[in-house]
Amino acid sequence: MGIPVFILAGLLVHCVFLVSIFDIYFSSPLVHGMTPQQTPLPPPAKRLVLFVADGLRADSLYELNSNNTPQAPYLRGILENNGSWGISHTRVPTESRPGHVALIAGFYEDVSAVAKGWKENPVEFDSVFNESKYTWSWGSPDILPMFAKGATGDHVYTFCYAAESEDFGAQDAAKLDMWVFDRVKSFFNSSRSNQTLFSALNEEKVVLFLHLLGIDTNGHAHRPNSREYKENIKKVDEGVKEIASMIDNFYGNDGKTAFILTSDHGMTDWGSHGAGHPSETLTPLIVWGAGVNYPQKVTSQFFEDNFLKEWKLENLKRLDVNQADIAPLMASLIGVPFPLNSVGTLPLEYLNNSAHFKAESMFTNAVQILEQFKVKMSQKKETTLSFLFTPFKPLSDSEQINFLKKTRLYIQQQKYDEAVSLCKTLINLALEGLSYYHTYDRLFLGLSIAMGFVGWTTYVILVIIKTHTNLTKTVQTNNKESTVLFYSFAFVGMIIAFFLLIQTCPWTYYVYCLLPVPVWYAVVRELPVIQDLATNLMSPHIGQSIGFLLVCTLGIEILVFSFFYRSTLTIGLLVFAGWPVITQLWVQAKTTALIWTLLCVLLAIFPLMPVVGREPNIPLVIATGLLTFLISCFSLSSLCKSENKYRNNEDLKVRFYQMLSIALSTYVVSSTHDSLKNKQGLPVLNQIISWMTLVSSSVLPLLSPTFLFQRLFSILLSLMSTYLLLSTGYEALFPLVLSGLMFAWINMEQEALQHYGLSFKPKLAVFNFAYATDITQFRQLHLDDVRRSFFFVFFIVTAFFGTGNIASVNSFDPASVYCFLTVFSPFMMGGLLVLKLVF
Repeated sequence: MGIPVFILAGLLVHCVFLVSIFDIYFSSPLVHGMTPQQTPLPPPAKRLVLFVADGLRADSLYELNSNNTPQAPYLRGILENNGSWGISHTRVPTESRPGHVALIAGFYEDVSAVAKGWKENPVEFDSVFNESKYTWSWGSPDILPMFAKGATGDHVYTFCYAAESEDFGAQDAAKLDMWVFDRVKSFFNSSRSNQTLFSALNEEKVVLFLHLLGIDTNGHAHRPNSREYKENIKKVDEGVKEIASMIDNFYGNDGKTAFILTSDHGMTDWGSHGAGHPSETLTPLIVWGAGVNYPQKVTSQFFEDNFLKEWKLENLKRLDVNQADIAPLMASLIGVPFPLNSVGTLPLEYLNNSAHFKAESMFTNAVQILEQFKVKMSQKKETTLSFLFTPFKPLSDSEQINFLKKTRLYIQQQKYDEAVSLCKTLINLALEGLSYYHTYDRLFLGLSIAMGFVGWTTYVILVIIKTHTNLTKTVQTNNKESTVLFYSFAFVGMIIAFFLLIQTCPWTYYVYCLLPVPVWYAVVRELPVIQDLATNLMSPHIGQSIGFLLVCTLGIEILVFSFFYRSTLTIGLLVFAGWPVITQLWVQAKTTALIWTLLCVLLAIFPLMPVVGREPNIPLVIATGLLTFLISCFSLSSLCKSENKYRNNEDLKVRFYQMLSIALSTYVVSSTHDSLKNKQGLPVLNQIISWMTLVSSSVLPLLSPTFLFQRLFSILLSLMSTYLLLSTGYEALFPLVLSGLMFAWINMEQEALQHYGLSFKPKLAVFNFAYATDITQFRQLHLDDVRRSFFFVFFIVTAFFGTGNIASVNSFDPASVYCFLTVFSPFMMGGLLVLKLVF
């Protein structure tokens, strides 16, 4: 296999591995074809008003001020005198779309929606809005359209402000909520002169949805403990009071309106959300009006947290729910069918109705989830051979019938508590069954991918050994054996394809399951190499071989641990710092070894620093920019003074442009921070400079000299100019230190090659990328190359996890992208944050 073919094959194989992650772990859990289920008894409410205060934390609403006055007086009065309250527990990812889908559709977000920026519907789903007679909604253009788009018919109406209004740099984001309240008021006022609208509003099964984004925007911009965030809560409280009073008056205080106030997610103290910190997952829930229980006095209640005492609510019963439970609660209150994809369990303690109504509602809830289970089981059964199909035994067909008959009998006999208990058991089993069938093929596909990965890794190792060592000799190929081997693997591939075909599996299954066949065929063809390698390992130096393998295993485990515990990187870097002493390299290169050690120790500090949860340190970013500028000035001065025959004026111009870019980036960071602090928004000039810097940073290195250190230094300056714009604190120093260590590493490796007598010390300063490399002149591999490879992989992991990991993207904090944009844009902001990690 030639080098180009080998590289192409490697790219294709790794593309398959990457795509398989999304296909196996991020496939949609939704199914279609279920029969809608509706409680047969008349509902307590004709209409429902849903307030969702985006980004509102439970403690921010419930806690008292320093003078023991409530943060939201009206809502505090509701939960103390008129309604029920509790905490709604959200799930990761704690983002706006997943939260609203859980609230309104009753299921936890289809993970495949991440590919659409949490804004579009990758798979259509049902919702309370879709099941209503009419729904009117006001709020963000990022949330409302997805529920109207998925609705059947023309009965879900949306009123949105412009997307540009969602500006984190605006003077006061509370204006977004004021816009919603004002539009709702004018909507009801206009209905008095519009008979069609007036009649529609007086229908049953009506939903009014108010999405209030101001709190979330102020939390991102100013943090949840800021004056702006708390003032926004007060404005929302006043707005809810006015809207509730206006709606009651509009309907003549008929007592047929139910109100729910909750949030889609919370927010950390540092103004981000997306992860699973309690401040992000604990959201308030206050329900009052038609069909809702009044406050329940208790003498004691136990929760693992201490919030009740802090909030001075120990004597009012706290009713916690999962976020998806709110959808069946809304459906039950206004008598619409439960959303078809809902996995929520109806929280009966919130209902103020007869035991018969509660039992019937719970039975409807159980049947609705059971319908999903039956469809999921049917789909899996149709695509699996009967003798290979393993059903979910706790819910066999006979068990399902038994559960339903027994529950119906209990309701007829007015044994409502027993019926409710049985329904809850059935719901739990159905949810387990849904998960079972959703992950039914996961082990099978995972093993296929694992076999492909192990096979490809083995093949790459064998190719390297075969090409770059004298361990193996040329072995004459036996044509007959090769033919038998080829047809054997071809037969195996045909058998696998046949089994997939008769089970009508998706085409991606063919790729995942057939990939190991050619890969392992290539491995088995290198059997002579494997035999020679085994003979060499089992030689008289077997003890040394075992020790070497153990060290390799330890190194791999350290890398794996670093994915979960970043402090592992610190330990590794400190060990690296002692490498010159252990190998005696410091004797022949004292200065280089000292620089290496100091930079290793300095870099080891970064993994110990917090990823998120810190206040911005803009002065440190500015100081880093100035330091980078001084280093580049020193470099330019040295380049000008040197009588280097390879230098030309064009190279000096490129270096000058890069220095100018560093200076401008430092200025933009300082200027933007001051402007946003003064609530003047993002200056247009700063935004233009930022985007121009981002574009130029990928072009300027290509124009720089092709000599090793000059090209590498040019890449560093270009990356630093963009990285400064994306930095908010200590992480700005990270690429500077890492790059310094990489320069030291290049020199240390040259010293190591000379130390082991593997090559003469070349002149790195004149090494030119423009010249073609003669691969026939490559030296044979040495045992020290394994250590060198480990260093390389370790530094890649350190570069990725040194100051952050995927959690720092998931826990969304837009402060890093304020130099580029302040108007909310999930894809753009997420792309910039990923770019920051890649840098």
